[in-house]
Amino acid sequence: MTQSPEKSSSHTDGDGGVSERSGTSFWNIVQSVGAGLIGVQSKKNRERDFTQGKPLHFIIGGFIGTFVFLFVVWLIVQYLLATS
Repeated sequence: MTQSPEKSSSHTDGDGGVSERSGTSFWNIVQSVGAGLIGVQSKKNRERDFTQGKPLHFIIGGFIGTFVFLFVVWLIVQYLLATS
C-alpha cells in the first residue's frame, strides 16, 4: 500500500531552512507594528507585511500598540506627579 505525501504548509525559506507556515506570525506583527510606530521599519519587513500579511491584523495591532503606548505615557506622568 502506497501512502501519498500529506500536503503541508511548510516551505523552504531563503536561508535553506524550513518554515512551518507562510504569512506573518503574531511576533512578526508585533515587531512590524512596533517598528512602524517609531518609524524604523525595514524595507524587507515592510514588503513581507504587504505581500503576506492581512491588513486587519496590522490595523488591530496598530490600535493595541497605540493604546499601550498612551497607557505607558500616562503611567509615567502619574508616577512623576506623585513623586514630585
